[in-house]
Amino acid sequence: MFSSLLTVSFLAAFSGVHAVGPAAVNLGSAGNYAILAESGVSTVPPSVITGSVAVSPITATALTGFSLTVDSTGQFSTSDQVTGELFAASYSAPTPATLTTAIGDLGTAFNDANGRVNPDFTDLAAGAIGGLTLAPGLYTWTTGVSIDSDVTIAGDATDTWIFQVAGTLTIAASKNIILSGGALASNIVWVVSSAVTAGASSHLEGVILGATSITLQTGATANSRLLAQTAVALQQATVTN
Repeated sequence: MFSSLLTVSFLAAFSGVHAVGPAAVNLGSAGNYAILAESGVSTVPPSVITGSVAVSPITATALTGFSLTVDSTGQFSTSDQVTGELFAASYSAPTPATLTTAIGDLGTAFNDANGRVNPDFTDLAAGAIGGLTLAPGLYTWTTGVSIDSDVTIAGDATDTWIFQVAGTLTIAASKNIILSGGALASNIVWVVSSAVTAGASSHLEGVILGATSITLQTGATANSRLLAQTAVALQQATVTN
């Protein structure tokens, strides 16, 4: 039943010229960062991050494992693991104010995505979505979501997805979220009320708005933004925004 329902929705998504799915979530200035967290970002080297990394309202001591080099302006730091800049609330102006705005925008985006109503799919597959192909739409789960085999997100470049997860989001080791038909990671939002864990050598696609921790285990990769209201932990992981 689930498979046929998704297939019908998938065909409908491609039958017209208009975008399919919920209105896009506005990340505001939180979208300027590959990783943004309120209580810390840690790495077990070597991780590879393309894009900026930031923590606020805490200090740069919450950026751990990066071997930071503070810029002469005092406004940011750099790391061999990051193609981009690292920011913290303890750095020189205007960084603290900029980060305060970004954290506020993160909270606004989370509340927007989590507050969407009238889902297209409710508790699909009881949260065990491994092996499914997911058409554009608003999905909600009242429990956790597990991905124990590859999942395909299928649509075109203008389509959108919001996945509301009341529990944890867990991707098993070596399992993948795969994009098909031109779907873009930037149009996919996972809004997760508990912990997010990407297992070793797994692959994640889409923006993560996390109420708690986001962890990428050894060798995991993410074509994503990791935006957490607590901490982000990387273990020799790769993040590309």
